[in-house]
Amino acid sequence: MPAAHTGKLLAEAGLALGAGKLDLAERALMRALGVDPGQVDAQFLYGVTCLMGGQAAKAADWLRKAVAQRPGDARMQTYLGCALHDTGALDEALIHLRRACELAPGQAPGWYNLGKALKQQGRLPEADQAFRRTLALDERHPLARIGVADIATMQGDIPRAVAEYRLVLRLHPERAEAWHGLANLKTEPLSPADVEQLRRCLRQPGLQPDLRVMLGFSLFRALEDQRDYAGAFEALRQANADKRRLVEWDAAAEHAKIDRIMQAFRAPLPAPLDPTLGQEAIFVVSLPRSGSTLVEHILASHPQVEGANEIPDLPQVIEDESRRRGQAFPDWVAAATAADWHRLGRDYLARTASWRRQRPYFTDKNISNWPLVGAALAMLPGAKVIHCHRDPVETCFSCYRHLFRHGVHYSYDLDEMAENCRDYERLSAFWLARHPQHVLDFPYETLVREPETQIRRLLAFCGLPFDPACLTPHRTRREVLSTASAAQVREPIRADTAHSTPYLQWLQPLRDRLAR
Repeated sequence: MPAAHTGKLLAEAGLALGAGKLDLAERALMRALGVDPGQVDAQFLYGVTCLMGGQAAKAADWLRKAVAQRPGDARMQTYLGCALHDTGALDEALIHLRRACELAPGQAPGWYNLGKALKQQGRLPEADQAFRRTLALDERHPLARIGVADIATMQGDIPRAVAEYRLVLRLHPERAEAWHGLANLKTEPLSPADVEQLRRCLRQPGLQPDLRVMLGFSLFRALEDQRDYAGAFEALRQANADKRRLVEWDAAAEHAKIDRIMQAFRAPLPAPLDPTLGQEAIFVVSLPRSGSTLVEHILASHPQVEGANEIPDLPQVIEDESRRRGQAFPDWVAAATAADWHRLGRDYLARTASWRRQRPYFTDKNISNWPLVGAALAMLPGAKVIHCHRDPVETCFSCYRHLFRHGVHYSYDLDEMAENCRDYERLSAFWLARHPQHVLDFPYETLVREPETQIRRLLAFCGLPFDPACLTPHRTRREVLSTASAAQVREPIRADTAHSTPYLQWLQPLRDRLAR
């Protein structure tokens, strides 16, 4: 094939990518690569096509080939870094994203992507610096300024977060991410003027579905601040319905998975090689929006405990072992020996060692951990588990009110939320019955009603001496990576946190379903 024809195919692919027509781009690029598999521009564009199509691992393979041929190309380094980050190869991703900034220090997109990756890894000061470098190059870059605002939220500087979100909205009044960040603070009331602006945004022709969802959740919050509960619930119902169409959730499959987990851990496990292994780990498990961030913040107020937020290590250890065995969890549990569990526990502790550099204990509150409690205690028999839970109606409605950044796909339909809540309750009861010495039942309502008694009970269960700082966690300065709770945990503990009362007439079907 003549070089001119290859160039024509690359041009076709570039136009198709720009128009979002990934299938057309892929066909043109496959033809070019079929003739010359080493054509670097074709490799690069095919990697970009895969990345845009959600195939991060495949994208990384092709982008690696392109970067190997052209290591001095900042754009290729950036895309490879983004693809690697999406696959979970976080350290390798940062190498390429940093290299892109070294090669092209005057290009704002490189710094923005570096900041985004650092933020997602919880490296907030470095992320803030990268976002500010982006803004120095492009002061109107909305996503970089939203990144600065998100970091201010996580660090507890709520006035600065509000100012940054509002600045974005003055420059870009239709920017859905800024509206969502502002509404998600929950401590900053939205105004009638905000309601009207949000409605104008939602009337934009050709609005992307994900942006419509963000604006819908923000409109709900703004209407609730005006005490227009009928309008607020309708906005919330529509936003959840829009989101539900964008995600996949199989309630029956999840129900069957919980059955398999309970069956797998019903039989006695082999005696641990070291019953004290993992005594430095405190798992905080719950459904989302059940008080787990507050409990972690209380524990992290203790001078001996580091709050690690929602770290991915336990699910990753289990996933790696499943891949190694060629079997999905929990199908391999019966075959695991004491040495296997010990090995997995050591792997988890090695992965989380950075959280014990300054304090001997650490918390792990990943919301994906609750189905893995049996595995966690088999791996780490010395660990403690705090089972946080809240009134089921409040839990379900609080999740329904919230747009999650990742996962939690059951929360966008109240019937599916109720089914998942019941699965959570039956599996939690199973863990409590099997591990009464290692799992603490910790109701949110009791904590906020009698905080000192319950905080003393919590510390005693964890083997920690009482420290008065735990009674005033709102004074503790630390990074809280959940932006949904970051502002709230900076306020004193109070009992009046229920949200469902104004919406009881619309929530009766949920109450009936949970009661059955």
